[in-house]
Amino acid sequence: MSDEKIPVQVVNNPAAKRFETHVDGHLAILQYAVKRGKIVFLHTEVPDELEGQGIGGQLAKAGLEYARAEGLGVVSECPFVSSYIQRHPQYQELVTAL
Repeated sequence: MSDEKIPVQVVNNPAAKRFETHVDGHLAILQYAVKRGKIVFLHTEVPDELEGQGIGGQLAKAGLEYARAEGLGVVSECPFVSSYIQRHPQYQELVTAL
């Protein structure tokens, strides 16, 4: 089963320290910080108009795949990303302590 209900293009915006996607004029984001070889996921924000479409999951997946590709440990201070990791055990190995 896939979390993706509508596929979106998620991009990393390192200047703003967030993964983001624009859908129907709305911006959804996953805010992060990079500290000592680790990526800390801070906050996921999906506008009410876009909720229930799998966009938060796609942001989380993009962030976690980025962490894997860059060899970064993952620290999730964001409850949404933490629950995404629990539902997708293939990302458990990335989780580390700050």
